[in-house]
Amino acid sequence: MYIHTVAHYIPGKVVPNAYFLQINGLTDEWIQSRTGIRERRHAAHGENTNSMGIAAVQAALDRLPHPVEDIDLIVGASYTPYDTIVTLGHAVQHALGVPHIPVVYISSACSSLLNAIEVVEGYFAMGKAKRALVVASEHNSIYADETDTKAGHLWGDGAVAMFLSAERLTESDLKVRQLVTAGAATEGKATEGVLLRPFDGGIFMPHGRDVFIHACQYMAQVTVDVLAKEGLTPADLRFFIPHQANMRISRNVAEQLDLSMDQVLSNIEYLGNTGSAGCGIVLSEHWDKIQPGDRLLMAVFGGGYSYGAMLFER
Repeated sequence: MYIHTVAHYIPGKVVPNAYFLQINGLTDEWIQSRTGIRERRHAAHGENTNSMGIAAVQAALDRLPHPVEDIDLIVGASYTPYDTIVTLGHAVQHALGVPHIPVVYISSACSSLLNAIEVVEGYFAMGKAKRALVVASEHNSIYADETDTKAGHLWGDGAVAMFLSAERLTESDLKVRQLVTAGAATEGKATEGVLLRPFDGGIFMPHGRDVFIHACQYMAQVTVDVLAKEGLTPADLRFFIPHQANMRISRNVAEQLDLSMDQVLSNIEYLGNTGSAGCGIVLSEHWDKIQPGDRLLMAVFGGGYSYGAMLFER
């Protein structure tokens, strides 16, 4: 399985930390010291999860190495839906005008992107598809309670589109060597740590410390496990892309893996926590930096204590 084209979309509205001082009393210094976030992007009026996903797809079309009509599978990924019936995947299908193909929507917290890619892997393995499109899009700001001092300041909005094929299409394709996802909902406060209940106040993180501990544990563990499947160690990685939730988590995981922060690719400082789209946006931003032979690993962790990792190389 190969990733041959990636593009992203982030809204134009910049929200600096200073915005929250009058809302929840948190200062810029406090937010930066605990999260690494300096600013984030919020969707404008009229933008939503579906429209941002479509914009990410459109940003990639001029680099697509095959006709749009060859797409034979679309998987949408999000935990912040605009419409629970006309899903992100169906909105993208409508925008592309590619009829009569499988369209799937998956929601598994911040692991949704990797779970969506795993769905593609299954379709490819069964011979049911050859050219797939995965779109991850999050409209966190519409669900967030900005007065919440624990999590209201974390969230950013954005989307990524990732085109995959069962075989190599271009020399710059990234080969997916291993992909593992899992859930640890039996651990700690997994079912209470991060919540999004639309009829009960939106996104909340009442047990941030527990989330932090398990995120550090499972992102490091799954990284080592995935690399071991290929007979590799963290020393064999050129770049590491951790879930864009908190810079302290990224540093902790990098330290456990004995990776330098120069190897850690991140955008949380200026985009905030963009949920399941975050790692994909990072990949899109750094696509041209990846050289032949480079190995990268993407590790994620989300609410319900879903987690996973994907190892790929150029």
